[in-house]
Amino acid sequence: MVHLWVRAEQRPAEQRVGITPEGVAAFIAAGHAVTVEDSDARAIPIDAYRATGCAIAAAGDWQNAPDDAIIFGLKELDPDGPDLRHRHIMFGHAYKGQADGPALLRRFKNGDGTLYDLEYLTDPSGRRVAAFGYWAGYAGAAVGLKVWAAQQAADSPGPDRINVYQGRNALLSELEQDLKSALAEGAEKPDMIVIGALGRVGSGAVDLAQSLGLSVTKWDMAETAHGGPFPEILDHSLFVNCILANPQVPVFVPKSAVNAPRKLSVIADVSCDPSSDYNPIPIYEESSTFDAPLTRVSAGPPPLDVTAIDNLPSMLPVESSHDYAAQLLPSLLTLNSIDEGVWSGAKAMFDAHVAQV
Repeated sequence: MVHLWVRAEQRPAEQRVGITPEGVAAFIAAGHAVTVEDSDARAIPIDAYRATGCAIAAAGDWQNAPDDAIIFGLKELDPDGPDLRHRHIMFGHAYKGQADGPALLRRFKNGDGTLYDLEYLTDPSGRRVAAFGYWAGYAGAAVGLKVWAAQQAADSPGPDRINVYQGRNALLSELEQDLKSALAEGAEKPDMIVIGALGRVGSGAVDLAQSLGLSVTKWDMAETAHGGPFPEILDHSLFVNCILANPQVPVFVPKSAVNAPRKLSVIADVSCDPSSDYNPIPIYEESSTFDAPLTRVSAGPPPLDVTAIDNLPSMLPVESSHDYAAQLLPSLLTLNSIDEGVWSGAKAMFDAHVAQV
């Protein structure tokens, strides 16, 4: 029997969850145990989980969970927390040179725990078995458009913050009004270039733009294979980067582009790896947040703002949670064979990196 402990997220504005009540019911029906921590922020209410017959715990009580419990969350833990003795399933953001990675890995090493990083649960072809990619791209393009609309209405950076929406229809309705207001200010309708348009993330960004009637240039590996430079990016109002940072990815927007002649005024970096050695947009250094959604790189004209929020699907937490949880559930149901399949690959990745700290 596996004991899966679903922790409350600690990150502000994080309302997503990686398993739905339907998934909990399926997990229990397979002969396993589930504990779900209460959370005031989670988009799916605790009563829906309680109805499955699972155990309910207080937020943060995972630190007192039995040694054999597998702790399941999505985003990062409190960096000031204790050493980690459990097996944890989450996005660790620790393997690509991120600044906080070594500290997290040391906590696992000191506590003799294990990280099964959700980003590295892959099938035999190397494709991730579950990803928030579509909704990350969708929300990233939406935030980019909101930043562009704010540029048309004021000289100062904006918007002040990014909200969470109950569903895509509410988001689209607000974006339509933002676009209408910007055009009323005399702005020309923006156009967008999406790099990585053939992937999950890129398809979400493209769908958002097309839902609003925007012109979209779709680029993928074929268009970027020559390695740059890419002056075409500067000829668009918005650039949405949907390519994960890695050694093979070229620089899309170099520092020299900031002061070059350009139409480009907003970059939505959905992949959001500013601290990575392989950041393809090396004109900014820190991620954005829902409360501080952009970095102004240049006052222009035109201005150049970068938005790079690393939990974008939280903008649409209900839809993104249901989508992701449905993708991940088949793998969760194999946790009784955690030394095999997708879990073995994630464990091997952890072992290789924890050995270096």
